[in-house]
Amino acid sequence: MKKMASGQSEVLLLLHDIRSIHNVGSIFRTADAFGVTRIFLSGYTPAPIDRFGRRRADLAKVALGAEKSMAWEKLEESPVEFIEKFDGKIVAIEQDSRSVDYRDVRAKVYRKNSDSSKKSTPSAVKILLILGNEVGGINRDILDLADIIAEIPMRGTKESLNVSVAAGIALFGIFG
Repeated sequence: MKKMASGQSEVLLLLHDIRSIHNVGSIFRTADAFGVTRIFLSGYTPAPIDRFGRRRADLAKVALGAEKSMAWEKLEESPVEFIEKFDGKIVAIEQDSRSVDYRDVRAKVYRKNSDSSKKSTPSAVKILLILGNEVGGINRDILDLADIIAEIPMRGTKESLNVSVAAGIALFGIFG
């Protein structure tokens, strides 16, 4: 597990029902680049090791070794049960009526954790960033547990981004 510097936030990812192994591999690589502590996989999200204990070459091809350096685990419990026990801030990346611009999340995450009388860096906080299915997004029962739902604004004709691209934008925009 990666050691966090004093005062540095611990960022964890929950990938739920992501169907493309290439997207998962890309997210592993991006998560490693940003110092994510651990990736949790739930639903039918593919793991770096298949159910027979074999390394997934298709994931490794995209992750380029991050599947070995990143701490990860496949959740045995439902994502809802996991989130309900999570001790920290929960941020979901999704288009929703409650969504805020992802660029405003940093201030919202740290607002309650910093002393307004000090002009220092924000205090450390444990954050779970949730990403969901490429087509259907994040289930309502999961979104209802989020402290913050963040959206990446779309200016073109497409309504959303590839989940691995969204992961990179969110990690850089919120924690980079």
